Amino acid sequence: MRKYNVAVVGATGLVGTEMISTLEKRNFPVKELSLLASERSMGKELNFRGKEYPVKVLNEDSFKGVEIGLFSAGGSISERFAPIAVKDGCIVIDNTSAFRMEPDIPLVVPEVNPEDIGVLGTGRIIANPNCSTIQMVVALKPIHDAVGIKRIVVSTYQAVSGTGKDAVEELAGQTRALLALKEPEIKVYPHRIAFNCLPHIDVFLDNGYTKEEMKMVNETKKILKDSSIAVTATTVRVPVFYGHSESVNIETERKITPDEVREILSRAPGVTVIDNPGLSEYPLASDAAGKDNTFVGRIREDESIPNGINMWIVADNIRKGAALNAVQIAEILIKGE
Repeated sequence: MRKYNVAVVGATGLVGTEMISTLEKRNFPVKELSLLASERSMGKELNFRGKEYPVKVLNEDSFKGVEIGLFSAGGSISERFAPIAVKDGCIVIDNTSAFRMEPDIPLVVPEVNPEDIGVLGTGRIIANPNCSTIQMVVALKPIHDAVGIKRIVVSTYQAVSGTGKDAVEELAGQTRALLALKEPEIKVYPHRIAFNCLPHIDVFLDNGYTKEEMKMVNETKKILKDSSIAVTATTVRVPVFYGHSESVNIETERKITPDEVREILSRAPGVTVIDNPGLSEYPLASDAAGKDNTFVGRIREDESIPNGINMWIVADNIRKGAALNAVQIAEILIKGE
């Protein structure tokens, strides 16, 4: 089997380290691995397949000979270095929002629109969607194919790991402080996150939505290739370390029953149905953490409209919502070799 030169940009972050782990777990054919980060990570080493690899400082010469670049170091870094990587012949799989809505750049979830990936060749960019969008469209695409979706109303309950290491440490620190009857330190979020819910992810826009909410709206339409779908979102940060949860309500073109939805999703790639509320069996963020699949439950008819379905969708935001999705894209890229 041919092997490939791979670079991970943002290698020391939560998503970057998960990308490295995912490459190893899925036995991706890596020939040479370049771990790239900022000067703050200089001197660090990360393990891959039993060997310690030094973390190198990202610069304009980092992509010479690199064939696949997994980027997760922030939008400004991607905007600067992805075009440089492309010029050097690298295919960039970018986990930031920098290129997602560019018309000529594919926005890909492998279970949903793998045909947009293409094959390994000259340098170009493929965008990884927002973590909340990924898990939602994995569950909704099979339903949309079956009966058509007219409208989506989604409320998210997003883990702090979506913000990064500092947010994970802040939740842990605030929890310890409050349990010790001490004043918690607030740095990452505008308010305390421990024992709290913040209806505020990313910046607020002129229309009253946050940028995160509009990402879900616009990305869903692009991935499903259907601009007629009406989408509205409310995104909330909750005191959970790993695993995003979503309450999703859909209105379909044609009638579909909850049993039919369960049957469709039980056969859908990347989906696990857990839906036995009588036994308190439904998807939990704590159960989804560390898992590859997207979990769906609480599937029931919306009795307020003729063609409505409610469901609860959960996935590991760092894994399927970021690292795994990127590696799956890379796997499809090399299949055409």
